[in-house]
Amino acid sequence: MSYHPQGIPAHGGQLVNRIATPEQKEIFLSKAEFLPCVQLDQRAVSDLEMIAIGGFSPLTGFMNQQDYDRVVAEMRLANGTVWSIPITLSVSEEVAASLTEGGLVRLDNPEGRFIGVLELTQKYRYDKQREAINVYRTDEEKHPGVQVVYNQGPVNLAGDVWLLERDRHPYFPSYQIDPAESRQLFQQKGWKTVVGFQTRNPIHRAHEYIQKCALETVDGLFLHPLVGATKDDDIPADVRMRCYEILLEHYYPENRVILAINPSAMRYAGPREAIFHALIRKNYGCTHFIVGRDHAGVGDYYGTYDAQYIFAEFKPEEIGITPMMFEHAFYCTRTKQMATTKTSPSKPEERIHLSGTKVREMLRRGELPPPEFSRPEVAAELARAMKVPV
Repeated sequence: MSYHPQGIPAHGGQLVNRIATPEQKEIFLSKAEFLPCVQLDQRAVSDLEMIAIGGFSPLTGFMNQQDYDRVVAEMRLANGTVWSIPITLSVSEEVAASLTEGGLVRLDNPEGRFIGVLELTQKYRYDKQREAINVYRTDEEKHPGVQVVYNQGPVNLAGDVWLLERDRHPYFPSYQIDPAESRQLFQQKGWKTVVGFQTRNPIHRAHEYIQKCALETVDGLFLHPLVGATKDDDIPADVRMRCYEILLEHYYPENRVILAINPSAMRYAGPREAIFHALIRKNYGCTHFIVGRDHAGVGDYYGTYDAQYIFAEFKPEEIGITPMMFEHAFYCTRTKQMATTKTSPSKPEERIHLSGTKVREMLRRGELPPPEFSRPEVAAELARAMKVPV
């Protein structure tokens, strides 16, 4: 990995900024009542925000058909740049028919507030089943990512976007750190190597173990939980964030970790989403990215380590961020510590396997996760939030 004085370059070479200047915003607002309007759902709002702040660099807007087709088929943009997940804005036939290519489209959030503008360059139909099978490796509607694709409109709108209006996060404004800002923070701290960690679950002991293993070899940890749309049965973002705060306060060195929120929505696309998550962290300035067991998986759709194998399909310089692969960590009753099969002499019956799913199941049954699963302070916070009697 080569080091750059200004940090690792964003994916595609340049950190994108599509946040409208005050002057641009004024011009767009003056046209508001004359522009055709598309109302965004929560995921599209997340995508708009991630494009605008550079989290999805090199994307400057929603994908055109050339980019979309090649991403679905080959995990590359039309120009060959690696990109694994389609970022599209889908609408109904009726809405599409009311819009003119070459014109501006007003983008409203679910509450009807004018938050962005699309410079509409193209409208195109797409094959939902093909997207499902290629991106999610299944066309089953019970897969949460496939369900979203099947429920969205049949026409995609393409074009560059501008973000006009953005709320501070209602729960975590101090953790709302954009890529330009995280890069600055890494530089201020003198971190040349930074490992990013993606999570949608409260951190259990297995996560803590692999993060600290990674932290032994790099300058800093960028703990980057996803707070966009997730499944209904995932633990709410505000509960997860309190757990991270408690954990960092008691069990991590304070000068070597930055906690920030990732506003993007979860796709549950397994291997493809592991690539996607790595590229996002590269845009935030990370040089390394942790890929664990069944990264971004759901159900039994992906093999345990498929999300690690997929990185071998690309040259390291095409990804431009170093994946750090970890086996499934467990609590070893023989050595009385966290380990993996690489470091533990234990037999299967001497291993207590940990997972976010198991923690959720225990809480739903009214049980407190034991100390082998979860730090006691974190378990107490989860119990309080999930109303488990302690």
